[in-house]
Amino acid sequence: MSAENKSTKFMHHARTPRAAAIAGILFGILFSYCIVLVQLAVPANPGDLKDWTDADRRTISLAMELIPLAGLTFLWFMGVVRDRLGDFEDQFFSEVFQGSGLLFLGMTFSAFAVGAGMLAAYHIGGDEIITIDLYQFGRLIMSEMFTTYALKMASVFMFSLSTLWLQTGVMPRWLCFLTYAMAILMFVSTSISLWMILFFPAWVFFISVYVLILSIRQKSLGGTDGMTPNIGRTKIEQV
Repeated sequence: MSAENKSTKFMHHARTPRAAAIAGILFGILFSYCIVLVQLAVPANPGDLKDWTDADRRTISLAMELIPLAGLTFLWFMGVVRDRLGDFEDQFFSEVFQGSGLLFLGMTFSAFAVGAGMLAAYHIGGDEIITIDLYQFGRLIMSEMFTTYALKMASVFMFSLSTLWLQTGVMPRWLCFLTYAMAILMFVSTSISLWMILFFPAWVFFISVYVLILSIRQKSLGGTDGMTPNIGRTKIEQV
C-alpha cells in the first residue's frame, strides 16, 4: 500500500468515531425535540379536538418538518458505527442491528406521516373532515407505532449493538451491560406513554457524547481513537 493510501485510510479511521458521535448527538437532540413538541401540543384528552389551537398545529408542523433531519442523522450514525466495526463485526448481529434500526426509523416516519396527514386534512376541511372519531383513531395508530413497534425495534437495536461492542471490545463492559438493561426494560415495557420512546434518543446521545470525549482525549494523548476494535488490534499485532 502506498504512503498516500495509508494516509487516506488513517484519516478516514481517525474521523469516523467523531462523525458517529456528532451524528448521534444531533439525532438525540432533534428526535427528542420532535417528540416533546408533539407531546406538548397534542391535547391530553383524545376527545379535545377543538383545543387543538393554531399555535399547537404550528408546533406539530415544526416537528413534522424536523423529523426527516433526525432520521438522516440516525442513518449516518448507523452507517459510521457499522463502518467502524469493519471486518470484525459478527454478520448475524450486524444484520439484526441494521434491520432493527431501519425498522425503528420506518415506524417513526410512518407514525409522523399519519400525524402529518391528519394535520393537512384538518387544515383543509377542519372538523368536518377530521371528526373526533377519526382523530382518536389516528392518535391510537401513532401511539401504537411508537410505544409498541418503534420502541421494541429500538430495544433490539440497542441489544444487538451492545453485543457487537462486547465481541469487539469497542466499548467498556459496564456500558454494554447498562445498554442491555435499558434494552430489556424498553422491550418488556407495557407503557402507552409516548415519553417512553425518549429513552432511546437519550441513550444514543449519551453514547455519542462518551465516544466524542474519548476520541478527543485519545487524540490529545496521541493514542488510538477509542473505538478501534480490540479484536482488530490483536490480529494486527499477531501479524
